Amino acid sequence: MLNSNNQSSPAFLTIQYDGIGGTIKMRDEDFIVEEMPLYEPCGQGTHIYVLIEKKGIATMEALAQIARALYIPRREIGFAGLKDAHAVASQWISVEHIEPEKLLSLDISGIKVIKTARHGNKIKLGHLAGNRFAIRLRKFNPPLTQAIKTVEDVMSVLINRGVPNYFGAQRFGSRGDTHLLGQAVSRGKIDEFVDMFLGLPETEESLVFSKARRFYEAGDYKKAHDTWPYTFSDQRRALRALVKGKGDKKKAYNAVDKHLKSFFVSAYQSYLFNLVLEARIGDVDKLLLGDMAYKHINGACFRVEDTALEQSRCDGFEISPTGPLVGFRMTKLSGPAGDIENPVLEQAGLKNRDFRQMRQYGARGGRRPLRFQPHNVHIDSGRDEFGQFVELRFELDSGCYATSLIREITKTNI
Repeated sequence: MLNSNNQSSPAFLTIQYDGIGGTIKMRDEDFIVEEMPLYEPCGQGTHIYVLIEKKGIATMEALAQIARALYIPRREIGFAGLKDAHAVASQWISVEHIEPEKLLSLDISGIKVIKTARHGNKIKLGHLAGNRFAIRLRKFNPPLTQAIKTVEDVMSVLINRGVPNYFGAQRFGSRGDTHLLGQAVSRGKIDEFVDMFLGLPETEESLVFSKARRFYEAGDYKKAHDTWPYTFSDQRRALRALVKGKGDKKKAYNAVDKHLKSFFVSAYQSYLFNLVLEARIGDVDKLLLGDMAYKHINGACFRVEDTALEQSRCDGFEISPTGPLVGFRMTKLSGPAGDIENPVLEQAGLKNRDFRQMRQYGARGGRRPLRFQPHNVHIDSGRDEFGQFVELRFELDSGCYATSLIREITKTNI
């Protein structure tokens, strides 16, 4: 079971099949993701859309390096979604009032500019139709023939019943603490946020960051600032504020970019959603009385008052049960559905004041389907200079994690 201190492995749907184990990221080239844009740039406007290909670098780090090269704040760069660091990923970003030639001439390690186009508005988070994946599984446990059979059997279940719509581990950061930072923001616990954001070296894997965090813990904010790499601008700004403010943590908190704090709050919503999904994992394709059902065709929701009537639509993947994205706009479940979900949320102890705080960071609340359906699935196998592999190609709608699908095959926490 997930808890508030770490992101342990959530429950699986396809428990009747053993996992094949293995790895999906022995090489960055084993995990290829291509963003499917919600719309094409029109060719006119002040915003320059840039298709980039990044390899071995996280989206936020890539944006920070691009912003630094262009001498602009990171927040001025628009993007639709986060892509894995250990992957070859192509995605669109947008920058306003920059000549395309300047963007095409960028020379940044791990980032390639493919093309540019003009449009009238900035790309915002969620402005994508979905993602197309090509993933190679390596070093799996059973013989290749058996591994392929297991993959085919598991995928058959996932296509028909749906993939548990967990937020992936990458949502919670390399330290697994973004939801805890979001919880601190949501509850207005400024000192707790700053201490977690800049300190706690015992939870840090990177030696450089651990050293910086130890300086913070010792109260040497200047040395902590000088130790953080330049690309980690929020940590450095917060530490500069501490130096100038003589340890005033409120000033450090205010120095952290609001968009980053919004991401942390969203991670907290994601964590609570995962808890509810795990509580319903065996019935992600079953509607209960009092559920809020999600219409896949348009994203609208409605309350389920007749399960016998609506279940056939659920079986056809027209609708699905939903889980909570906490906030003022989240509709509370009733009946048997509420008997499962509401106790989980009550344990979080969120009050109206917390919802008001979350709303300041864009977390208004809503519902999210408990499952998703992969499209255009192809399963193949082969061998190259790195050994045998099973290759999966598929498309997922926006907001769905490929790792949530793969982990059902490997039965490991990808």
